[in-house]
Amino acid sequence: MAPLFSPLEQFAVSRLLPIHWGALDISFTNSALYLVLAATAVLWTTSLVFHGGGRLVPTRWQSFVEMVYGFVAGLVSEQVGPAGRRYFAMLYALFLLLLSANLIGMIPYSFTATSHLAVTFGLSLSVFLGVTIVGFAQHGLHFFSFLLPKGAPLALAPLLVVLELVSYSFRAVSLGVRLFANMMAGHTLVKILSGFSWTMFGAGGLLAVGGLIPFLMVLALTGLEIGVACLQAYVFTILTAIYLNDAIALH
Repeated sequence: MAPLFSPLEQFAVSRLLPIHWGALDISFTNSALYLVLAATAVLWTTSLVFHGGGRLVPTRWQSFVEMVYGFVAGLVSEQVGPAGRRYFAMLYALFLLLLSANLIGMIPYSFTATSHLAVTFGLSLSVFLGVTIVGFAQHGLHFFSFLLPKGAPLALAPLLVVLELVSYSFRAVSLGVRLFANMMAGHTLVKILSGFSWTMFGAGGLLAVGGLIPFLMVLALTGLEIGVACLQAYVFTILTAIYLNDAIALH
């Protein structure tokens, strides 16, 4: 009897280089490897453009990088305004890293680092802490004024402060969960349909002909997943820009 494989096996984290520091396990895993590959891909793609100072007639890579640069610059200008210029490099690097990690995960037999909550929550928590620090740096203790909307009755202040604080703190979770859930769900569905199609092809006869249906669905879902990979990188980046604007302008 052929072994049964779980569609969740593709998300298994394995140690590539076991490293222990006392009771702390800091092993280098396949998740860390693909994050390094994503960062390397970003640096390599960018270096192809800026090596030699760029060209007057852009190459394909230069056109792509310039298009992404203009896209993120427009996003920052629209969502944050002139005050967002100093944070452009961070948002640009964040978008490219997520885009690269998501697209690398679409390669067969690769690993999707952004399908793990530990990775996405780590990113969202870092963004949350960074935005909060920016808010305090800009406004000091006046930053707490966002907890009480203007014009709100003082009698409702205790309730509103708690609700606003919970809503604000939940941003640290929602960013990471949204990215993790979308990437994991899409990859799981593609894996299930691929296994179903392969089983029907192996059975032969009419089942092999019927296997074309899930196979075509896999092709369509793969294209959809590439779109989702790009969209989720955009959503994470634009929400980060919105939260940054809220901290700067106290919205």
